[in-house]
Amino acid sequence: MRHGTLERSGDRWTVRFARTVPHPPEKVWRAVTEPEHLAAWYPTSIEGERTAGAALRFRFPGEDEYAETGEMLVFDPPTAMAFRQGEDVVRIELRPGADGTELVFTVTFGEVGRAARDTAGWHVCLDFLAGHLDGAEPSGDTRALWEPLNAHYAAEFGPESATIGPPGDGSGGTGD
Repeated sequence: MRHGTLERSGDRWTVRFARTVPHPPEKVWRAVTEPEHLAAWYPTSIEGERTAGAALRFRFPGEDEYAETGEMLVFDPPTAMAFRQGEDVVRIELRPGADGTELVFTVTFGEVGRAARDTAGWHVCLDFLAGHLDGAEPSGDTRALWEPLNAHYAAEFGPESATIGPPGDGSGGTGD
């Protein structure tokens, strides 16, 4: 299993995943940038122009209101995309390799207390992305997939990384 890592970045934190997927960069690029492919793995829609400096809006499925705003920071097909989603910065880099494409996915955020929760969530999302690239539909109960990963990351990153629980659980997580 390809787990994420956590590093301090000044007064912020960065979660990093590096995975090799057995697909060409062009296919992976479409999966990480085009709305119909993003819907298979990314937790929100990403609405707005795919150009650096463009305003973006993010909406969770089934919600009528826009949950967050942001900005496209980097859009360099087919190698890099970075955007601000709320206060977080998401960066996706693709590098061609002998076995397909190396996908480097990072998220930089402010509160270490949500590190285990968010890293587990991104882990599940990236598993869904890999399945989508392979032609599979996302399967399994997302919460059931997330729970053991959350426990793993809380143990790996330390108790301070798990003070904010899942959205809607009353522990101060996003969505309360």
